[in-house]
Amino acid sequence: MGKLPDSFYQRDDVVGIARELMGKYLLVNTEGILTGGVIVETEAYRAPEDRGSHAFNNRRTARNNIMFATGGVVYMYICYGIHDMLNIVTGTENRAHAVLIRALQPVVGIEFMRERRAILNDDSRLCRGPGALAKALALRKIHNGISLQEDEIWIEDRGLVFADQDIIAAPRIGLNIEEPYQSIAWRFYKKGDPNVSKPHV
Repeated sequence: MGKLPDSFYQRDDVVGIARELMGKYLLVNTEGILTGGVIVETEAYRAPEDRGSHAFNNRRTARNNIMFATGGVVYMYICYGIHDMLNIVTGTENRAHAVLIRALQPVVGIEFMRERRAILNDDSRLCRGPGALAKALALRKIHNGISLQEDEIWIEDRGLVFADQDIIAAPRIGLNIEEPYQSIAWRFYKKGDPNVSKPHV
């Protein structure tokens, strides 16, 4: 139990890692405040062949450079110039694999998440979707490149295991790309969980 070791992230199977992150605890200590919860939705992105990946065809830019690092670090980027997005880099150096953390079940520091999100009457909305999640946890582009072995952002195994039938594999959300990557089932979410972003069953 405790923090997931670097060896967890430095495997080559990013899709398997995205699924295995389900049920793990994501914790963030920013602004001297501890917040976090249970991961209930993820998406895998696998370079170089994945047209949904920022590193498709091994394209390397100032924005995505951290994706080429050895797994076990944070990749933060801003979507549509508005939403910060938390990704976990996986694999060995130069593989450019990453897992987008899409949703959490809030557990720790919920009162601070409510304040950051200005939502006081529906905790299931606090971390539903990657933009909401980052705002609730006070994660921004400045956290790009942080090691998950440090004490600012980390993921723990607390022994929570979802049954196989409770983890749904589905197409990723919001990608307008060629098949098979438009429909490939590299999104994982907990069935029936109110914290999961839509669409879901």
